[in-house]
Amino acid sequence: MTAAIPFADALSVLRAAAEETRLRILVLLGEGELSVSDLTDILGQSQPRISRHLKLLVEAGLVVRHREGAWAFFRLREGVSGLVAPLIAALDAAAPPLSEDRARLQAVRAQRADAAQSFFARLAPQWDRVRSLHVPEATVEAAVLDALGAGPIGSLVDLGTGTGRMLGLLAPRAARATGLDANHAMLSVARANLERQGLTRIDLRQGDIHAPPFGRASFDLVLIHQVLHYLDDPARALREAARLVAPGGRLLVVDFAPHSLEFLRADEAHRRLGFAPEQVAGWLAEAGLTDVRLRDLAPSGGVEHQLTVTLWLAHHPEAASGVPDRAVA
Repeated sequence: MTAAIPFADALSVLRAAAEETRLRILVLLGEGELSVSDLTDILGQSQPRISRHLKLLVEAGLVVRHREGAWAFFRLREGVSGLVAPLIAALDAAAPPLSEDRARLQAVRAQRADAAQSFFARLAPQWDRVRSLHVPEATVEAAVLDALGAGPIGSLVDLGTGTGRMLGLLAPRAARATGLDANHAMLSVARANLERQGLTRIDLRQGDIHAPPFGRASFDLVLIHQVLHYLDDPARALREAARLVAPGGRLLVVDFAPHSLEFLRADEAHRRLGFAPEQVAGWLAEAGLTDVRLRDLAPSGGVEHQLTVTLWLAHHPEAASGVPDRAVA
């Protein structure tokens, strides 16, 4: 049964939506988050005017704003008003002006994808060098899926999301998906990659993994994939990640086992040369998580001077269910 909407709230929502530009903005944000710059390009209006409309929509509780460095991004509020969602769904998107807005939206996304691809192309040789040292990404991803099982994920956050690869893998199974990264350029790559997959409702945020801007117990699954080895204080990052895990939730860490490839420290900015299983397991336990399980993915053939990828899966103590891998003593 739909909850009753107070008269004053309904009036405020309808006033905010009942203007041509603001209604067009709401329809566009229904396709995914956009910046002020995106909206000025699509709607052909000045930045001050677009910003004024967005301010009204935020005040009416229809739109959420978040900062990404010097940029501001906007998206529809989750569970947007029962008065507005049916209206957006009922509009004829195949007719002007909405069809024209959508065409310009696709052009903006194409430009964004081109810029992201140029950035990624500059980094790709470095990443390919590291990838060549461990099992294929497909093997790691299969192990991640196996560790998590086949059920729905609920709410998901990927801390240090990078290119958004893990979000692309897991977000289709999540009711709500969020990615956090400190680097604006990397978030642009993630945004373009996810849009290419048709995943436009993912919330991407700029922020510090040591102080993630989310409330306690906000997510059913917290993921830290190939991030810890870049950090000065990985234990602190795990404590913060554990704080985000909801009762019954899980924290999955993917990183390297201990190794001696010093060139990764000098050339690739790795702060840590991998982690012993008991080290990460200890940090997770100290953070209040239980039933820590791990799985090693070693290079085939016992090749020397290559990397073993390790997965650690920990549970909130209210739901310590096992997975078919070995437990850490």
